[in-house]
Amino acid sequence: MHNASFAHNLRLRRLFRHGDGRLLVVPLDHSVTDGPLRSGDLNSLLGELAGTGVDAVVLHKGSLRHVDHGWFGDMSLIVHLNASTRHAPDPDAKYLVAHVEEALRLGADAVSVHVNLGSRQEARQVSDLAAVAGECDRWNLPLLAMVYARGPQISDCHAPDLVAHAALLAADLGADIVKTDYAGTPEQMAEVVQACPIPVIVAGGPRSVETDTVLAYVSDALRGGAAGVAMGRNVFQADQPGWMAASIARLVHETRRVSDRVGVSSRLAFTT
Repeated sequence: MHNASFAHNLRLRRLFRHGDGRLLVVPLDHSVTDGPLRSGDLNSLLGELAGTGVDAVVLHKGSLRHVDHGWFGDMSLIVHLNASTRHAPDPDAKYLVAHVEEALRLGADAVSVHVNLGSRQEARQVSDLAAVAGECDRWNLPLLAMVYARGPQISDCHAPDLVAHAALLAADLGADIVKTDYAGTPEQMAEVVQACPIPVIVAGGPRSVETDTVLAYVSDALRGGAAGVAMGRNVFQADQPGWMAASIARLVHETRRVSDRVGVSSRLAFTT
């Protein structure tokens, strides 16, 4: 195996640290879009999440100046490369605010890029994703693409055909993992996963105060063959973020795979 493949696969193995092909990612990049995540500081939140079974967190580059690097002993770092705020004339437009080489210098195990399929600024976002994928290939850094159907012509972002299109866009442009919306049912999610050659993780969805509702959502996503979930608000806005993260991690990593029931085979993001 040549060095480029070795370095890339080594970083992917750090992400998929449980060895089961599944991921629990906690995005913490919301502050650029929406403002403060919650009361309390980011560093203490990371301390609550460390050691719970969370595989990775997503942060913007500046946040790394204010957190303890020790939290990342058993939790990977994904640096998010583009952003927008909810106050913008077009909040669905995303713009690059960091670059792959910069993320690598900061110690990232992977980078992520957000694309809104159907937005008015779709062309720029698709082009940015393709460019970032090329840089990730150059520097052997895994790429998580967050792709959603969002825009003036999108009436149902959970429609299975749109979710499948979003997932395939990520795969076709060179992402290693795609985060996208849940397609509505385990059976519909299974069709999305079957059509996509890279691992699909499901976005966490709207905030719910009911723990059982959150866990049922995660369970349905896994039944549909998803490789895991990327859950932000339902973790960091929970009364006990660490407990909630641990509860989700147990579902993601300790429950038996049932994807065969819906005709989905497990896909690892790296070769052995």
